[in-house]
Amino acid sequence: MTHTGKKPFQCSQCKKSFSGKGNLIRHMLTHTRETSYQCSQCDKVFSEKKKYGLTRHMMIHTGKTSYQCSQCEKAFKDKIKLTTSEDTHSGETISMQPIK
Repeated sequence: MTHTGKKPFQCSQCKKSFSGKGNLIRHMLTHTRETSYQCSQCDKVFSEKKKYGLTRHMMIHTGKTSYQCSQCEKAFKDKIKLTTSEDTHSGETISMQPIK
């Protein structure tokens, strides 16, 4: 729906419309007592509990990354993706089992 221009998700409090349900949910934070953090570059809003989400989101606009692989030129926004990259260079594989 993002690229069609349609905005079928409407806020019940202020009637503002959004293209995606996630955008509406983030917007609804502005009507609650929760502190929210809005991106200065776009309309995305993050809750107080997810301020890290805003910090990470800003990397989209700045092009900055936090984690540089020591084995190649790749850089990542998430530490887990860095670890995965470094593991591919070492040849190690991680076996994950479901928790029972």
